[in-house]
Amino acid sequence: MLALEAALEVWDGVPVEAVRAKSLALTDFFLECVAEYVPEGRVECLTPVAHAERGSQIALRCDDAGEVMKRLIERGVVGDFRAPDVLRFGFTPLYVGFADVERAARVLARTLG
Repeated sequence: MLALEAALEVWDGVPVEAVRAKSLALTDFFLECVAEYVPEGRVECLTPVAHAERGSQIALRCDDAGEVMKRLIERGVVGDFRAPDVLRFGFTPLYVGFADVERAARVLARTLG
């Protein structure tokens, strides 16, 4: 129960609207960084752009997604692979910052390059 209590304390005084707003800001920023850093045509965004249709994750289609995710994890960027060709990245607003998001996009671009 102590672990659960500690996990819940992170939420003390944090309105869910603020968490949602940061989630959208993080995912928007990730998409901007991917568009800027990743070679054109190398990935395709499967996640809806509209905020009302998006959660706190981004899915990108990539031909060699399994191998790419393996290399990303080796480089400290943890997402998940969905067969046959999807990279998924989750953004937990209470723990992930904009510097983390920018780094993930930069490492993705290097990995794909």
